[in-house]
Amino acid sequence: MVVLHYTAMTDTAAACDWLCTPEAEVSAHYLISPSGALIQLVTEDQRAWHAGAGRWGAVTDVNSRSIGIEITNSGATPFSEPQMACLEALLPRIMARWQIAPARVIGHSDMAPGRKQDPGRRFDWRRLARRGLAIWPEPAPEAPASAAFRALAAKAGYTAEARDEVLLEALRARFRPWATGPLAAGDMALLAGLAERFPVDRTAASA
Repeated sequence: MVVLHYTAMTDTAAACDWLCTPEAEVSAHYLISPSGALIQLVTEDQRAWHAGAGRWGAVTDVNSRSIGIEITNSGATPFSEPQMACLEALLPRIMARWQIAPARVIGHSDMAPGRKQDPGRRFDWRRLARRGLAIWPEPAPEAPASAAFRALAAKAGYTAEARDEVLLEALRARFRPWATGPLAAGDMALLAGLAERFPVDRTAASA
């Protein structure tokens, strides 16, 4: 898989120092600066401690089965055009080398809902999806009953242990960043479309 992050810092040099400090116990394969500069910190065939505890589908050790990309951003501002262009150039190469499908390019908050919020509501997932580098579902014609929320979320890959409202926040951060309030028909329609078109195999821990 590929897991996208923001650094929660605005200074790339400081983020790089932190990611290279053993005491921090955190690392990533790549770091992208606001100017679009790409820094490789860990080779792709090595395990980087970027994901931590969480789960995606059947994968419980995400660090061992993913490439981590950190993007310099505080989480409060849009990602820069050079950053997005750099990411769009990097992702196809990674995906080709490791045979990673667009559906397995995810955010940190997807596999660790509640514990992590990155890359956040300001990240442009739809832009990546238009380029075949991620997914963007069409809502189902009819919204299922809210009782199906957990089952549909799990089918779509959201298998990490979390309360319903936490899972909802993770889904909205990625697919409905403008949405607020309790679970709504729009959430259920989108989740049904996601689970139907992009189901995640929960029995095979594929890369």
